Amino acid sequence: MVNAKWKKGAAAAVLGLAILAHAGAANAAAVYKAKDNDTFWTLSKQFGVQLDQLVKANPGVDPSNIYAGLSITVPGSAAKKTAAAPKTAAVKAIKMESTAKALPKNTVAVNGLAYNYTDVVQAKASAYTADESENGWGPVDYYGNPLKLGTIAVDPNRIPMGSKVYITGYDHDGLPVGGMMAVATDMGSGIKGDRIDIFVPQSQEKAQKFGFQYVKVFVLGKS
Repeated sequence: MVNAKWKKGAAAAVLGLAILAHAGAANAAAVYKAKDNDTFWTLSKQFGVQLDQLVKANPGVDPSNIYAGLSITVPGSAAKKTAAAPKTAAVKAIKMESTAKALPKNTVAVNGLAYNYTDVVQAKASAYTADESENGWGPVDYYGNPLKLGTIAVDPNRIPMGSKVYITGYDHDGLPVGGMMAVATDMGSGIKGDRIDIFVPQSQEKAQKFGFQYVKVFVLGKS
């Protein structure tokens, strides 16, 4: 009788461990490499995970500044669906070592990744909105795409159209803190030389608080 009870207890223990192991696998997370135009909302749909869970699993990621190569933690069983982003020739990034090392020449660190840049522009920056009074062709950029956070207007003779850039040095409520990735897809008659205009998804009143600020623009290459 004692042996029978012991066997039942052992079997239950083994079954419990198996259940815990299965639960651990189901709750395991995986890392997904973001692509351009990814958002937490689109990724939550892609991997079948709740939006709030995805945001909670990535406390260090600015939802308004998700860019190609950024590591996104996908929680739960949805991790099984993750796939590495395809390699492209444009705007290559390399992982930074965990130990502090000097960056290679002509690279800039962005959230743990090192990006090669081809030029650095010390630019005078302003901000603009989607208000019709500021956009002769409507709330779209030069190519007809809707204006969004990450759109900037440039002088094509200084920063080539289509260039992906990293901007630092600004201070404005409504833009990512510390720096932001952007793409030069707009231009304007008043944007000449070392000048950029940063789109902000705000009212004109709030955008005017940006004023004029001097920023550093790292030109990374074509997006």
